[in-house]
Amino acid sequence: MAKLVPGVIEQGYLRATAPLVGALVRAGVTPNTITTVGAVVIMASAVAFGLGSITLAGWLVLMSGLLDTLDGQVARLGAKTTPFGAFYDSTLDRIGDGACFIGIAAYLQHAPNIRWREEAVIACMVGILAALVVSYMRARAEGLGMECKVGVAQRAERILLLGLPAAFVGAGPEGLVLTAIVAVLTLLSIITVGQRFVHVKRMTRATGA
Repeated sequence: MAKLVPGVIEQGYLRATAPLVGALVRAGVTPNTITTVGAVVIMASAVAFGLGSITLAGWLVLMSGLLDTLDGQVARLGAKTTPFGAFYDSTLDRIGDGACFIGIAAYLQHAPNIRWREEAVIACMVGILAALVVSYMRARAEGLGMECKVGVAQRAERILLLGLPAAFVGAGPEGLVLTAIVAVLTLLSIITVGQRFVHVKRMTRATGA
């Protein structure tokens, strides 16, 4: 099942960041340190959303996405991959996902002249639930011995779809840009839930489980 970010772009990004990853490994920076800094940045973006600094929040979201990719690359290149590191990274990722939507909901709830205020706040709540279910489905499937990385809205896609418009456009008139971002992210997460459900169902049928 196709992802929103093509593989060629992912590979180009990995090549571009390889020198930085090597420098971090040589400097002795641990993956958990990068994970922690990334969590602080994403929490700061949530606060910025809540306070109405939408452009700043968008840039912080993108920065957190960069850090989120660096910790895994540093872990692999530096041979520092550990079960606790994976657990720590996944836990903080889920906190960050939820915090961003909470910050956006807080802004949409209290900012003046929001056209679809109630609908946007409800979309944020549904978006939090859908994003958590997407992550849970992968974790549960992998716990049962099945690979489950399919879907149009994995974490990288969610980071880009939230960070780029917020960073370059802001909330938009009457909050319409931010509302549209939330609606699209929520819809794509719901679609991903369906894709992962079907994927696991097919795998279990194929194995007779």
